[in-house]
Amino acid sequence: MIVVREFDPSRDRVGVEEVERRCEVGPSGKLSLFTDLLGDPICRVRHSPAFLMLVAELGEEIVGMIRGCIKTVTCGKKLSRHVKIAATSTTATTNNNDPPKPLPVYTKLAYILGLRVSPSHRRMGIGLKLVRTMEDWFRENGAEYSYLATENDNHASVKLFTDKCGYSKFRTPSILVNPVFAHRLAVSKRITIFQLAPHDAELLYRRRFSTIEFFPRDIDSVLNNKLSLGTFLAVPRGKYKSDSWPGFDKFLSDPPESWAVLSVWNCKDVFRLEVRGLSLVKRAFAKTTRMVDKALPFLRLPSVPEVFRPFGLHFLYGLGGKGPRAVKMVKALCAHAHNLAKERGCGVVATEVSSREPLKLGIPHWKMLSCAEDLWCIKRLGEDYSDGFIGDWTKSPPGVAIFVDPREF
Repeated sequence: MIVVREFDPSRDRVGVEEVERRCEVGPSGKLSLFTDLLGDPICRVRHSPAFLMLVAELGEEIVGMIRGCIKTVTCGKKLSRHVKIAATSTTATTNNNDPPKPLPVYTKLAYILGLRVSPSHRRMGIGLKLVRTMEDWFRENGAEYSYLATENDNHASVKLFTDKCGYSKFRTPSILVNPVFAHRLAVSKRITIFQLAPHDAELLYRRRFSTIEFFPRDIDSVLNNKLSLGTFLAVPRGKYKSDSWPGFDKFLSDPPESWAVLSVWNCKDVFRLEVRGLSLVKRAFAKTTRMVDKALPFLRLPSVPEVFRPFGLHFLYGLGGKGPRAVKMVKALCAHAHNLAKERGCGVVATEVSSREPLKLGIPHWKMLSCAEDLWCIKRLGEDYSDGFIGDWTKSPPGVAIFVDPREF
């Protein structure tokens, strides 16, 4: 008899870690990615507004687990016209000359991650039971939609969710990963980079990005989290004083023609990754590139970081910008983020963006480390919700951009 219950850290941690070790990410016998959760099985959901971890137990053995969290995000937008009333002694007139302003439409969204079933207990319906129990919790807490991310070529996972659980293929973002080299990356001298205070960063994101799909309504909680290492804004050199940020009001009243922004999240203190399955020849080659890069950093040769033992990463999120030079601004911000990751001992920097994101051209990455097409699947949890302004979100066409919450990476 399979029993699904809430995770108990005092008795389940060892069993959960054993299942994690058995469930490698990647084809058996080939290059695989292992995750070390640093002794905290709920580390990847605990920073969300509401979260739960379930385990599947057979006798006294943990044979599966699933994690889930709930938050409020943007699922579409509506137009709202600012109405100004001009009062006179005899009449009141309405001024409708202002252009409509897009406003976000929010929904309560649940996210599934970390579904694992021990290889020796697969094809027993354990995964399906875990998903359905988690969805019951989602509904009890008012979630309207549930979604998950998986690899396009993970046919077993895709089949489980689309064929048996009623999910639909929804979005196909790109995961872009760049190694952290032994040398620093040069930042263009034509660009000035400011670090924004969390309050200014929140204002900028709410003003410019709140209508983007998956934008979290509690963006202030994200930006003020101890794992958020800062928000950085790139503008043309000379636009503002290089040693001081002029403030959000000044930026709005006199914005530069081109600018870009991104924030950095410290995944290194949450989990570590390790690559296994690479041949000795390729490992030796990687070590050689690091030795040369470290000995001759002025040559700025690309090198493969030490990813064959546990390494940390920084995640770049909230990426956006505007103007003809925005792509170059993004490139400068990514170089700045690389140097920050180097100072903090990370092996890679990563980000996830819409496959249609035009600023993707400015994000440096290695194809061998990246995923050109991740797969997000979505499900409407109930049919009794109001269609509101967007109808059924699961049937909406993709936009140009998405906002990837770092708490769920």
